[in-house]
Amino acid sequence: MVSENDVEHIAELADIAIERDELEGFTTRFNEILEYFDLLDQVQGEASTGPETCNILRGDEVEPSLPQDSVLANAREKEEGFFKAPRVM
Repeated sequence: MVSENDVEHIAELADIAIERDELEGFTTRFNEILEYFDLLDQVQGEASTGPETCNILRGDEVEPSLPQDSVLANAREKEEGFFKAPRVM
């Protein structure tokens, strides 16, 4: 069973703002979800009697691509033969 402190901690880790008056509802709903997962864990599976699994995807085929100069021709910024994008932090 998950406590309100656990829900507060999880919300903090996920960077989700939960108001104090919402905490009880979130805790109740969280425990309902976990109970449902417990129920699913108790379900016994059956072995498949269907046909064997096979790959229905097409095989990889090497095809010529565009020249690098053509691809980079309209790029705003490029560096050493690659697209240059803003740093993400």
